[in-house]
Amino acid sequence: MVERNPVLQVLSHLVLILGVLVVAFPLYVTFVASTQTADEILQAPMSLLPGSHLIENYAAAIQGTGKGAASNAPVGRMMMVSLITALVIAVGKIAISLLSAFAIVYFRFPFRMFFFWAIFVTLMLPVEVRIGPTYAVVANLGMLNTYAGLTVPLIASATATFLFRQFFLTVPDELVEAARIDGAGPLRFFKDVLVPLSSTSIAALFVIQFIYGWNQYLWPLLVTTNETMYPVVIGIKRMISGGDAATDWNIVMATAVLAMIPPALVVMLMQRWFVKGLVDTEK
Repeated sequence: MVERNPVLQVLSHLVLILGVLVVAFPLYVTFVASTQTADEILQAPMSLLPGSHLIENYAAAIQGTGKGAASNAPVGRMMMVSLITALVIAVGKIAISLLSAFAIVYFRFPFRMFFFWAIFVTLMLPVEVRIGPTYAVVANLGMLNTYAGLTVPLIASATATFLFRQFFLTVPDELVEAARIDGAGPLRFFKDVLVPLSSTSIAALFVIQFIYGWNQYLWPLLVTTNETMYPVVIGIKRMISGGDAATDWNIVMATAVLAMIPPALVVMLMQRWFVKGLVDTEK
């Protein structure tokens, strides 16, 4: 039994509170800036109290009615693009990884381990390394400024394949034999046994991959040139004017706050499954 030291308990709480303040203060400043006018933000020092333009600024961001010299693409459209992209990447990665791990573990075919290690080696080849040839393929297929161009090159995942393979190896052979005796084929065993057993791992990977897809910047920067296909992360960058042109920082900050809401909701709603999935994966 671990003894509770009152001094250490107080100290640990102080450290946690300090950490929360360090993380939360920039978010609070962003929210405050999103409720003020552009002139109020440029005042030194900027007020740390919320302003009276919250509804006006957020409506201008969502509808794209800002008056800045840079891009004024509707944030509502950009968030829809980001949401579709993140969902397709997350679901696609999980589906392909489940099937590939299932094939590697439960099927015997020539060069099975060679193909597994070939998949695993791709961990050393992130998008940034293969960005040139990948862009050439996407451009030649006419997939620029499309959802397919935003998602298909990012769907394959060696990490998820490896995690599912390791989990499938822990499934008792008795389950396989029982399914075979009951007349279940490979796909029936996969659908009725393996997928339900992998639910917590799937939930944990969904959270990770959704945030990965939502925060993509480099790849969408290359394959999108039309404002209607900008993800919200690209939209924030496009809203910032260069040179001496004025920037609507209140609209930029409102967009930044809106961009944080979907991934934060996914983490909060799936927190229990996420933690359980990580713990079960470790086991």
